[in-house]
Amino acid sequence: MKLFEVQSRTPELIAQLLQVWEASVRATHLFLTDSEIKHIKTYVPQMLEEVPHLIIAEAKEGYPAAFMGLEDRSLEMLFVGPEMRGHGIGKQLVRYGIENHATETVTVNEQNPQAREFYEHMGFRVYKRTELDEQAAPTLFSI
Repeated sequence: MKLFEVQSRTPELIAQLLQVWEASVRATHLFLTDSEIKHIKTYVPQMLEEVPHLIIAEAKEGYPAAFMGLEDRSLEMLFVGPEMRGHGIGKQLVRYGIENHATETVTVNEQNPQAREFYEHMGFRVYKRTELDEQAAPTLFSI
């Protein structure tokens, strides 16, 4: 698996990452309804454009298998295509963020216990809990 920071965010790349995002969310964010996913999907391209550091894990065939976005020592997004889950790609990406961008925080929805367990396994610890996330969805952990 090849990791690299994106320099040019072409419409084609954004479309590919949006597909990874949606497949990942549908496989892992079971607490979201279909309409919530569709609503969030409308602003994911802008987030992909604006996040300062966008790192991609490229599949053998040259197609993104996973990606993460970093800003100010914070992991803003990490999505792994469902067919690649359990292969260590998420770990590789998080380690890259820690080693190359001093990543030290991430925010996780309480309704996603697998994500919380993953980040705690990677060494993150809960330091606060809020009732709402950035989209006013309930319960959020910052770790």
